[in-house]
Amino acid sequence: MAVKLGKAFGLKVTVFSTSESKRNEAIDLLGADNFVLSSNRQQMESLKSSLHFIVDTAAGDHPFDPYLSLLKAEGVMALVGFPSEIKVHPGSLIFGSRTLSGSGAGGTKGIQEMLNFCAANEIYPETEVIKMDYINKALERLVNRDVKYRFVIDIVNSFN
Repeated sequence: MAVKLGKAFGLKVTVFSTSESKRNEAIDLLGADNFVLSSNRQQMESLKSSLHFIVDTAAGDHPFDPYLSLLKAEGVMALVGFPSEIKVHPGSLIFGSRTLSGSGAGGTKGIQEMLNFCAANEIYPETEVIKMDYINKALERLVNRDVKYRFVIDIVNSFN
């Protein structure tokens, strides 16, 4: 959703991933302008001090300093994922006056504005619809990080 919203706001969007297999989806399905394999040092270096804003959606633990180094002076990295801990070298923030922040869902008014914007711009989430008998497998896939988007449980058809 971050990619789709960024594009709807007219932004140039770069997707970072640890998996090359996500490149085509990021560009063709979600509409990203650029894809960077975060484990590729050369690709990461090419973006050093070039980004204004990073939305970090990763729920798993990962290093933050490499991403903070991609921000321009006074750039912001906003966490919306939920890693178990955050380790940052102070220089990653101090040199360049960068900000690391967090963001939750927001209040009712903000959520309604976002939903209205998504409806007006035909922005919809990518989902994987499952039946109830697949729930244990879905949880296993979550643990194994084998989920691209969100699971939606089809209650009605689960009982057919």
